[in-house]
Amino acid sequence: MHEVDMTKCLLLSMNDWKQQHAPVVPTVKTVHLQVGDFTCVEPDQLIFTWDAAVKNSWLAGSELAINSVPLIGRCVVCNSTYAPKQETGYKSPCCSHPMEEIVSGRELRIQSVDYILPSTTTN
Repeated sequence: MHEVDMTKCLLLSMNDWKQQHAPVVPTVKTVHLQVGDFTCVEPDQLIFTWDAAVKNSWLAGSELAINSVPLIGRCVVCNSTYAPKQETGYKSPCCSHPMEEIVSGRELRIQSVDYILPSTTTN
């Protein structure tokens, strides 16, 4: 289950992000991810591992919002872009050339974070 490894990487990234706001600790509501269809990441499993990993941490109660990015290939013969299909061997629909270039669909990145910074003023 590589969703566990992906969650570990997300947590490392979020901890690095948190350090940028030190000494205050942001309250994170939602972490928006771009997840490509060709990453072999199961969104439900990623959400499950995230929920388990953030329990009792500074990210407790935060949610993952996953934005799916479709697999798009570019044919190097005819230069057209297309949505490759597994059942056709990911070949170009116009000339049946094998897919050599992936335009999108391999993304796994943090797109944005919805958060609140606590007030640092004291009375």
